[in-house]
Amino acid sequence: MQNMLKNSFLPMSQEDLRLAGIEQLDFVYVIGDAYVDHPSFGPAIISRLLESHGYKVGIIAQPDWKDEHSIAALGEPRLAFLVSAGNMDSMVNHYTVSRKHRQKDAYTPGGVMGRRPDRACIVYSNLIRRTFKQTPIILGGIEASLRRLAHYDYWDDRLRRSLLMDCGADLISYGMGEHSIVEIAEALDSGLTVENLTFIAGTAYRTKEIDSVVDGICLPTFEEITKDRLLYAKSYGIQYENTDFYTAKPLIEPYGTQGYVVQNPPSRPLTEREMDDIYALPYARTWHPSYDKDGGIPALEEIKFSLTSNRGCFGGCNFCALTFHQGRIVQVRSHESILEEAMEFTKDPDFKGYIHDVGGPTADFRHPSCEKQLIHGVCKNKQCLFPSPCKNLKADHRDYLRLLGKLRQIPKVKKVFIRSGIRFDYVLADKDPTFLQELAAYHVSGQLRVAPEHVSDRVLHFMGKPSHKVYQQFLHRFQKENERIGKKQYAVPYFMSSHPGCTMKDAVALAEYVRDMGFTPEQVQDFYPTPSTVSTCMYYTGVHPITGESVYVPKNPHEKAIQRALIQYKNPANEKLVREGLTLAGREDLIGYDRRCLLRPRKGEAPKSERIQKEHRSNKKKTIRNVHKKKNRK
Repeated sequence: MQNMLKNSFLPMSQEDLRLAGIEQLDFVYVIGDAYVDHPSFGPAIISRLLESHGYKVGIIAQPDWKDEHSIAALGEPRLAFLVSAGNMDSMVNHYTVSRKHRQKDAYTPGGVMGRRPDRACIVYSNLIRRTFKQTPIILGGIEASLRRLAHYDYWDDRLRRSLLMDCGADLISYGMGEHSIVEIAEALDSGLTVENLTFIAGTAYRTKEIDSVVDGICLPTFEEITKDRLLYAKSYGIQYENTDFYTAKPLIEPYGTQGYVVQNPPSRPLTEREMDDIYALPYARTWHPSYDKDGGIPALEEIKFSLTSNRGCFGGCNFCALTFHQGRIVQVRSHESILEEAMEFTKDPDFKGYIHDVGGPTADFRHPSCEKQLIHGVCKNKQCLFPSPCKNLKADHRDYLRLLGKLRQIPKVKKVFIRSGIRFDYVLADKDPTFLQELAAYHVSGQLRVAPEHVSDRVLHFMGKPSHKVYQQFLHRFQKENERIGKKQYAVPYFMSSHPGCTMKDAVALAEYVRDMGFTPEQVQDFYPTPSTVSTCMYYTGVHPITGESVYVPKNPHEKAIQRALIQYKNPANEKLVREGLTLAGREDLIGYDRRCLLRPRKGEAPKSERIQKEHRSNKKKTIRNVHKKKNRK
């Protein structure tokens, strides 16, 4: 019935309900993004999945949180309100790493900023609860998923409680949520109250009693971890070890007299058939037509002609939240499902023949890292690729190559790009060179985006990335391959400044590498401490939560600005910061006129590099004279 609406969108107004003949919705989904009915947007997947199970779902997109009536636009749902901040954490969406307001919101009509509140999950949930006292509220999406337990909040610079303790919501459906949301819907539809939904995998809930929790692990209390950062690191380490469906146990976080938050183990990974079914749902594949007048939704433009082929990542980068959200077990769609979606692209009048991406969190992962993961789960205390590839790693690109080859053969497809990133260490681990050959020949648009992140092995260690020599080996092979086929293509690296472990000397070493590259990379990012990553825990505690190592953390905003400026040392606006950084690192030898210098001396200033070299030569002469004197005495 709902699909009879114009353009097959779900209801957004009372008029839509009237046209669809719906008296009451089963679920009202309140979201911080504009309504885009495309499978790259989480709310679209969840709402279409519920619809496919027979539930009536309506959307309230970017409601006016200052108006209590906005939340009641579609009436009270029969079963529950669903709430998501959107495809991004609302605080990341609003603020840069320097805590300055961003100017644009790609998930809002016309890119206009300010259509959602800070901490959107809390604001929306409390707004609903003031109007609808008893209706269940289920949180989902990235913001709720990564804040399901106590977490460090960069914007408040303190630990914050689980979202469930700060708002009127009843449950958090964490992770991607397809399994848990259907189980929640069926349980509520059967007559169970939301207070009784304590058994669903992939959820977290509040409770006063924990007698029914079987084989649970009790974490330190919130009061304890706010007083002891090392204890928080320990708590986070326990959480990290319980992110896998096969081995995780329930986690219990006490909040004194206010009760507990219990995190059930994650939902099981999706099968290939389930992934196919999700991407075959009847999405309109565009933004709601009410946004046409504003120019549409910018975030759709890049992904409109991109294909999601996988989910989950065993890469294990410490600054990435994927382990906590999608998990480390790779889940994939079938070739048939992906090819069918690509064929639909060719029917779109806006399609110019270019598929922008075929991938996921890591493009070239098309199967679990080893066979045992599907029986025993991922290793708790070992990584698949770090510090070097595990001996059990199955590095094999053949399935991905077959998929790419089929996509290239589709009529009207001119080029198939890979833009979501590849793991260069995984490419090197594959003894068959075919993938690198075909990558260079067919899937690069002149520039290949790669993410070495840094050049200091100490910093890379704390990032969970391979050593710098591995990246250099990949570059060499990529360049050789381009020479073989006669193409001028380049690897464009992505670097990160100010990550835990990065000293000023490390930052200067990175600047020297940039100098030797001959160009300044466009993709530079200060480390951003977002909720629930290993790196964020290190940033807050100064300790690696898995290994217990002490970590130097560049926290001072001025120091962070210097580290970033060093990477972009050619920018005249950065001269003062770069000079200060070189001085702090004891690298004034890089101020001078020779090719290795990063800065020129100021007017009237003697070149420090020459002075240092003179001092070095003078000291060397003194040393030689002293040696001769000693010999003469003998």
